[in-house]
Amino acid sequence: MLYEMTVSELVMDPQTNTPIVVLREKDGERTLPIWIGIMEATAIAMQMEDIQFPRPMTHDLMKNILEHLSAEVTRIEVHDLRDNTYFAWICLNVNGKETQVDARPSDAIALALRTGSPIFVRDRVFRKSAKSQPSEHPPVVNADDRDRLAKLLEDMDPEEFGKYKM
Repeated sequence: MLYEMTVSELVMDPQTNTPIVVLREKDGERTLPIWIGIMEATAIAMQMEDIQFPRPMTHDLMKNILEHLSAEVTRIEVHDLRDNTYFAWICLNVNGKETQVDARPSDAIALALRTGSPIFVRDRVFRKSAKSQPSEHPPVVNADDRDRLAKLLEDMDPEEFGKYKM
């Protein structure tokens, strides 16, 4: 079974200082925290805050390529959790044919936000997630973390992105 989700918030894990994207069940109570990288968190936050850059960033480029090829993102599915790693599919309609592309959930979510595509989580992911997270250490998320990330993004100069190399 699939459950439709929304991006509820983007926060920092205070213990590891790692970004967490929190998905919330659209018509329910469940949430799914997914720890992600800083670059993916930035891509998600930029879209959530409607920050535009003069040139396309990676997920904007992905969207542009798909549009150019007349491919439509029909949905995103977070479909599995193995060894504390989440797996997602970007589901596409290409010339009337449905296909799935393997993706990290963070990249799939960033693309879904840009295309207005729905995000779904399979029920087995909720079951596996509940088993893998120790109940004595639930993720801590609060407004201070969200405000700190928002301030970091506000203070960033778009020109600075080109200076960093991997």
